[in-house]
Amino acid sequence: MFRVQTLNQIAEKGLQVFSGERYEVGERMDHPDGILLRSYSLHQEEFSKDLKAIARAGAGVNNIPVERCTEKGIVVFNTPGANANAVKELIIASLIMSSRNIINGVSWTKNLEGEEVPQLVESGKKQFVGSEIAGKRLGVIGLGAIGALVANDALALGMDVIGYDPYISVETAWRLSTHVQRAFSLD
Repeated sequence: MFRVQTLNQIAEKGLQVFSGERYEVGERMDHPDGILLRSYSLHQEEFSKDLKAIARAGAGVNNIPVERCTEKGIVVFNTPGANANAVKELIIASLIMSSRNIINGVSWTKNLEGEEVPQLVESGKKQFVGSEIAGKRLGVIGLGAIGALVANDALALGMDVIGYDPYISVETAWRLSTHVQRAFSLD
């Protein structure tokens, strides 16, 4: 049986790959065979001789001492793009919220009360008009898993999208809309 220690909250869907017959999964564990984490930093941690692999649920491995793991024969891997859609949705939501002045509008309405609310809303709503994002230009720096999704969805919302990525992969380029304009530099 393989022992897998989780050092951060890991989604249940992600843990389903570890069947109960072959794996023991838990937060507190001595001498694990594997470690599964998100943002927990391992730079100050000592590793047991039983440790075979460290998996980062997310992109990047800056919280894992890769060089030290390599010297000890510990395999390190990550899951880039696993949360790309969720991040893309937050970016698109932020674009819309900031252009439409939604946060200030919600805050303003919380202070309204009484029978005069309809009149107050009618006279005060003009201060929260904001602007539509359709027709606006969006620059996307980095067209990896997240950037390509943002660029494509921004196009679908009617935005003019310019993308910059000197290291774009062929796979990502195939997923990117042909309507994303290419920037050759950041200048």
